[in-house]
Amino acid sequence: MTQIQRTRSQAYEASEDIGRNASTNATIGDVIATRFDRRDLLKGALGVAAITATMGPFAFASTEVKAQLATTANRFKFKEIEAGVDIDHHVAEGYDVQVLIRWGDPVLPGAKAFDPMNQSAAAQKLQFGYNNDYLGYLPIPGAANPSEHGLLVINHEYTNEELMFPGIGLQESKSVNFAKMTPELVAVEKAASGGSVIEIKREGGKWSVVPDSKYARRIDIDTAMEISGPAAGHPRMQTKADPTGKRVLGTLNNCSGGVTPWGTWLTCEENFHGYFWGKLEADHPEARNYKRYGVPENAYAWGKFDARFDIAKEPNEANRFGWIVEIDPFAPASVPKKRTALGRTKHEGAAGIVSKDGRYVVYAGDDERFDYVYRFVTSRKVDTVNRAANRDILDEGTLSVAKYNADGSVNWLPLVHGKGPLTEANGFASQADVLIETRRAADLLGATKMDRPEDVEANPKTNKVYVVLTNNTRRKVEEQDAANPRADNRFGHLIEMTPPDGDHAADTFKWEILVKCGAPSVAAVGASFSSDTTRNGWFGMPDNVAVDSDGRLWVATDGNSPKKTGRADGLWGVETEGEARGTSKHFYRVPMGAEMCGPEFTPNVETLFLAIQHPGEAEDDPSATPATFENPATRWPDFKPDMPPRPSVVVITKRGGGKIGS
Repeated sequence: MTQIQRTRSQAYEASEDIGRNASTNATIGDVIATRFDRRDLLKGALGVAAITATMGPFAFASTEVKAQLATTANRFKFKEIEAGVDIDHHVAEGYDVQVLIRWGDPVLPGAKAFDPMNQSAAAQKLQFGYNNDYLGYLPIPGAANPSEHGLLVINHEYTNEELMFPGIGLQESKSVNFAKMTPELVAVEKAASGGSVIEIKREGGKWSVVPDSKYARRIDIDTAMEISGPAAGHPRMQTKADPTGKRVLGTLNNCSGGVTPWGTWLTCEENFHGYFWGKLEADHPEARNYKRYGVPENAYAWGKFDARFDIAKEPNEANRFGWIVEIDPFAPASVPKKRTALGRTKHEGAAGIVSKDGRYVVYAGDDERFDYVYRFVTSRKVDTVNRAANRDILDEGTLSVAKYNADGSVNWLPLVHGKGPLTEANGFASQADVLIETRRAADLLGATKMDRPEDVEANPKTNKVYVVLTNNTRRKVEEQDAANPRADNRFGHLIEMTPPDGDHAADTFKWEILVKCGAPSVAAVGASFSSDTTRNGWFGMPDNVAVDSDGRLWVATDGNSPKKTGRADGLWGVETEGEARGTSKHFYRVPMGAEMCGPEFTPNVETLFLAIQHPGEAEDDPSATPATFENPATRWPDFKPDMPPRPSVVVITKRGGGKIGS
């Protein structure tokens, strides 16, 4: 039998498709089916698939929501681009796009010019890392124009050895087993992970990186970090190298994130399980914990050369990853802190909002099929005057998990030791245990199993909260019913949550479906974009979202391809209000093989930053020719024969000035 060769992102996609949640908790599909049951309505000639494909998102909305929707025009005024796939990127007519920074470009003083044929860890530690994901913009204090001078914080999620290194090819399959990987190449991978801080400025209408900035910084797997909060110092966090359980080297698989009102950067550790090797005995104290997280995955060669990534040699090391890390980008010598109070999952995002009582609320998704949506509420209020007073505010608060009910309500279930089933009898001797095993604690509370929750973002203009559900290809046919024909849900959907009276710390919210994704023209898909959405406007596999200062929702995707949808990933503006609600317009698309990540706006909405990840990857198709350093799907953005494709951050501005999308 021929083994399928998968790229790193495709392997993680397959891993996330496993669904390691063995609990009997209700799935979001079950809840949707119960809530929107219209069997009697649909006994006529038209099936539900055809109805949902043509009626749009208002069809089954609650009466209350319909009453709230005023008649408004679509706020996205740009001329949308054609959906498709080619070797370059494309933006809507009337906009300029420039590459701001690429993998290998200088970040720190003394950085060498990028030489893909002679890479080293020493060089990479001073250069921009690989696979840029989340982007956060923070204005420089005292800047003449806060929207034209700031810091850009960037996550570097993971590495693609087949595109990074000459003569390597795909190394992950069992038949290859990282045969061509060396300690030196692994060291480059480690240095290319983590994050970057760069200072950027707009002059003469063009953005550029400020060279030799005092704020410039690279974060990688060797960066010393502090473990803070309830799990700090716990025996399960202690290792041979760190008997205190309070210090750890590095962060990895940094996917999405957030920035706080006090000017810090929250970076999220997502698929940490992939970096670990080895095997634990079935009766090992961590065996149940690691099984729930998929540790070890053996997706990298790190454990081949570094004992701390071999769980047989260092069984507690994996407990020290899977956290949200807080970094102060304005203090480049500061020690990043892993905030354990926010729980340990495969974090996709950490977007926040100040609730009406002044406390800070962080929303996050756990990116795997059948896992959960979380919320953290600080115990203390945000100090808007004294920045330093917020330094450790994320160490104290309440972590909760969402239960979506058929009556349209969401209950937030606190993950607090000693409450309900979270007791020593069930293996939780302390709050530290609850946080180290956040997934299992949420299982016991009866949280709703979601269709791969990724980004969760709050809209400060409306107080709505948007939950991105990328897809769930493991929902079975027998789980579908007349109102939810989305077995084998390949295209995902967006949920809109509403806190009562803008109180994001409330115990109960309301929820609605904003859109079901996929091609509206294919009735069996059951998509629910508005009827005003064009053939270019629909999308599948939503991943990250951004809310601009005008309160408009922008959706970035991951997983569109010639085979799956006939289009590349990209960015779409999605109307959330009025009669145009559910209308989507195509603004930007990435080059072949790439993923769209990290949409971020300046405060005046006149600049949009985007992260283009893994350009040049091969199609996820066994018959496709594997992409390699020598033979990528594209050589974007340099298009030079001696340069591989390079993950990059791009900047978009409106020709002649003005707000993006208006």
